[in-house]
Amino acid sequence: MHVQDSRWSSAVASGATMSAVSGGRPDGTRSTPLRVDAQRNLEHVLRAAREVFGELGYGAPMEDVARRARVGVGTVYRRFPSKDVLVRRIAEEETSRLTEQARAALGQEDEPWSALSRFLRTSVASGAGRLLPPQVLRVGVAEERGLPEHARLPQQRTQPAGDLRLVPEERAEDDGGAAELLDVVGQLVERARAAGELQADVSVSDVLLVIATAAPSLPDAAQQAAASARLLDILLEGLRSRPS
Repeated sequence: MHVQDSRWSSAVASGATMSAVSGGRPDGTRSTPLRVDAQRNLEHVLRAAREVFGELGYGAPMEDVARRARVGVGTVYRRFPSKDVLVRRIAEEETSRLTEQARAALGQEDEPWSALSRFLRTSVASGAGRLLPPQVLRVGVAEERGLPEHARLPQQRTQPAGDLRLVPEERAEDDGGAAELLDVVGQLVERARAAGELQADVSVSDVLLVIATAAPSLPDAAQQAAASARLLDILLEGLRSRPS
């Protein structure tokens, strides 16, 4: 999996400036309805971005997205004033999708292990691991370092990766839905652990790592599905608690 931190704070600033010219909001949305052709181009760009970022990581250039969408790169920039804005849009949509998948597993499976494994299988099958947003994985690192619950929302940084610097709790609305995802996945983990079906040291970040690891990007769709399913079976065996 390729996940690359983006300078999201600068993206918001640049997006606010350029959106005034393009007539949209900094997050790539518009206050007025799009024309039919413009809406079609937007859908092509978003679909292409998911494919390109899923295959190459968030470091892939905008030119690759434009080429995949079969539009000019200027068309992409008119809708998303910087690559960071597009990355945020894709990552937030993926976070929202994962959260809904976790909720569905909680609501539709009575058995704790069935709920957790269903969430993992659904998420891996959808290819979500290739688009996990950077702050979700970095929250996982924070969790492993034993930081308190309220300090698990990392601030994206422009300097090379080093110590994590965390934002205050009141900045939670800026996390792109990461806190909500972690909360719902945390419920799945706690239920499975309380039932004695999950190893005691397995954390939320371990579960997210499984999703990321079991979603390889292979050129053949059938091979990719088979590899993902097999790898997930192996990883699930490693998570599950066995009677001594």
